[in-house]
Amino acid sequence: MQHRVRAVLLTPNDTMLLIKRIRPGIAPYWVIVGGKIEPSDAGPEEALLREVREEIASEAEIAGLLHTIQTDDERQDFYLATVDKWSFEDRTGPEFSQEGRGEYLLEEIPLTTEALDAVNLLPQDFATVLRGAVERGILPATR
Repeated sequence: MQHRVRAVLLTPNDTMLLIKRIRPGIAPYWVIVGGKIEPSDAGPEEALLREVREEIASEAEIAGLLHTIQTDDERQDFYLATVDKWSFEDRTGPEFSQEGRGEYLLEEIPLTTEALDAVNLLPQDFATVLRGAVERGILPATR
């Protein structure tokens, strides 16, 4: 089973960081920073911190596990985390240099239901969970 970790990255501006994916022949969509756990990672949280370093050249502080989505062949753990600064230009993840992967754009999205409704955040199951957390005021309270 593939095990992935994702970070809902909250910023000091009460926004969150999302990656907009633009790929040929596919409508743009947004994803949360993260990736698969590697054999060299000591555990899920260490993998998450590594992914944040690779994808946005930042150091995150993990607040806790928000949600898990599990299917027969994949598990995705979604954590809440905070970052104070980042540099998308200094990213080092291997996916960014692979030919044919399309564009990756880092965007700050306000923590509002309107902002979440304006993007095609995938996976949609998690987008629904995240929207509910914003409606209940859970996310800004973690900073």
